[in-house]
Amino acid sequence: MTQDVLPDLLKPGLRLVFCGMAAGPESARIGAYYAGPGNRFWMALHQAGFTPEMLRPAEFARLGEWGIGLTDLAKTQYGVDRNIAVSEADVARFSDTMMRYRPGGIAFTSRETAMRFLGRRAGKELAFGPLDGNRRPAGFPPVWVLPSTSRLNGHWQKRDFQRIWCEAAIALGFGGE
Repeated sequence: MTQDVLPDLLKPGLRLVFCGMAAGPESARIGAYYAGPGNRFWMALHQAGFTPEMLRPAEFARLGEWGIGLTDLAKTQYGVDRNIAVSEADVARFSDTMMRYRPGGIAFTSRETAMRFLGRRAGKELAFGPLDGNRRPAGFPPVWVLPSTSRLNGHWQKRDFQRIWCEAAIALGFGGE
C-alpha cells in the first residue's frame, strides 16, 4: 500500500470538509495543503468568511478550530489536477470516509475534482455552486462545487470567484462570523 502524500485533516463532527484532487507539487514537497506559489485557497477561505484570520499553508491543522477538514480524492499521488490519472482518484475511499465522519458539508475545490467524484468526464457542464441533491450519493451532506484556487485556473474571474466562495460560506453556516 502506498503512503498518503498529505494526511487527512478529518474527525467526527466537522462542519465542512474541503476536498481537492491531489496535493500539488509544492504541497507534497513541504507537507502542507494548498502551498503552491500563487494558490489563492488561504486567501479565499479567509475573505469568504470560513476563517476569521488568514492562515499560511503550514498552519493547515488549525482549520479544525473552526470545524473545517481537508482531504483529496487522490491521496497517494501529487501533481496538477488534470495530470492525475483517473484511476488514482479513489472515489470509493473518499465516499466511505465521508460516510464515516459525516461532516455537515463538503466543498470540492475545483470543478475537475467534482466531476471525478461524480464519475463524469471533465467539462464545464457542471455549474459552480451547490450540487443538486439528486446528484449526490444517498446520505451525503450538502455538496458545493467551488472554482479552483490554483494559479493555473485560467478561467478565474475575481468577482465571480469571490461571489461563489462567499455564497458557499453563508450557505454552509460560516458567513458573517
